[in-house]
Amino acid sequence: MLKSTKSDLDYLVSHIAQAIRAAEAYDDPFYHLVLDGIFPADIYAEMQELMPSAGHFRALAGRGNVNIRDDGSATRVKVDLFPEYLRHLEGRRKELWNMIGAALCSVPVRDAFVERLEPGLKRRFGTAYKASDFFPIPMLTRDTSGYRIPEHTDTRWKGITVQLYLPRDEALNGVGTVFSSKEPEGGFTRVKQMDFVPNHGYAFAVGDNTWHSVDPTGVLPTSRDSILHTYFVDQTAFEKMRNRGKRVGNFLKNEFRQLAG
Repeated sequence: MLKSTKSDLDYLVSHIAQAIRAAEAYDDPFYHLVLDGIFPADIYAEMQELMPSAGHFRALAGRGNVNIRDDGSATRVKVDLFPEYLRHLEGRRKELWNMIGAALCSVPVRDAFVERLEPGLKRRFGTAYKASDFFPIPMLTRDTSGYRIPEHTDTRWKGITVQLYLPRDEALNGVGTVFSSKEPEGGFTRVKQMDFVPNHGYAFAVGDNTWHSVDPTGVLPTSRDSILHTYFVDQTAFEKMRNRGKRVGNFLKNEFRQLAG
């Protein structure tokens, strides 16, 4: 593929929005979409070939530093898919990942997620929300040996959680996210596990019942790559300030890391 143009971006946005609208919806254990073929095949292949190098990722510590090993290294690292973070990439790699980030942050993609996740959004917000109430943050994440996350429902700051799996093949199938229901007496019942296969993923509106987890990965032959695309609640003036402030803060952290490296 040659240098990205507006028509390339429009094509990608249209494809992603169409894939969202075509996704299968499920109610058990909570309302969610299962996404397939989210990226066009040619772009997905190029994403595989032009992954950022290890030096461009920085640690994603998680709540309570859950992703930090005893030696200080991280089981999950990330690259934020915003232009200010991607400026350290070069050539076609920079163009490609800027286009991916721009497509995921586009209005048509946001609107498609809000439209399809209406049952979950109404469960949490009633009718007191609109599409523009959600602020997109796309991150390319890489999970390595020992990564895990216990059952959780995501912070209340988040409105929509999307994860798009990026493996080359099906060799790692079995490390997908697990969806569970919480039992009245405590504990969890596993309901389904997402297939960790190429160009596949899921989306749900964050609520008090959206329990999900990742089993301890053990030693992985290759990294568990995905895009974690989160829409933060962006209704109040405080939320708007917080969301944009976090983006600036993360940019500064990334710049300091680049200078230190």
